Amino acid sequence: MFEDIEIDIKVELGSTVMPVHHILRLGRGAVIELDTTENDPMKIYANDQHIANGDIQISDGQLTVEVIERVLNRP
Repeated sequence: MFEDIEIDIKVELGSTVMPVHHILRLGRGAVIELDTTENDPMKIYANDQHIANGDIQISDGQLTVEVIERVLNRP
């Protein structure tokens, strides 16, 4: 029954606000400054709802996200 349920998972490394004309001028290798540092936790979203925070882990060439804190968003 649960095998047929789809959930969209997103991990946000950071964000920034940028005018469209700057985005259109971005080229290959462009660097975009984000509002976070490498030590800040990433936000984990399920179906566009913030559910947890996590850290990047790299092991044997694999990039993973470790959940470090659950965020309870209740109305």
